[in-house]
Amino acid sequence: MFLGYRLRELREKKGLSQEKLGQLTGVTKVSVCGYELGKKTPSVNQLDRIANALDVTTDYLLGRDNIQTYIGEDGEAYHVSISKDEMRTLLEMRRRKDLYYRLLTDPKRTFDLIEIKLNK
Repeated sequence: MFLGYRLRELREKKGLSQEKLGQLTGVTKVSVCGYELGKKTPSVNQLDRIANALDVTTDYLLGRDNIQTYIGEDGEAYHVSISKDEMRTLLEMRRRKDLYYRLLTDPKRTFDLIEIKLNK
């Protein structure tokens, strides 16, 4: 999800065409397009080449901007990764108190309703 969005955003900021990024990373323009659209997934090696070409980390491309560790009630450590985009979305949801409450109490049903509405 994040890979395609961030890949395109970074490529365009650097003024690179899909073809040029492909040349820099050893893949075709069609592959770069597929990555951006979420139709294809690069290999680990290819992801590393893309990150190097765009001067970012692979974690950034994958949406791992901020990693937090939480200790659960059972004493286990849980690692949670959240991107700036996800944080912005959470903050926006909190502003909409009724929707936020519905999402917390019945997330599946609420997202199903949102999806139905968006697909009309």
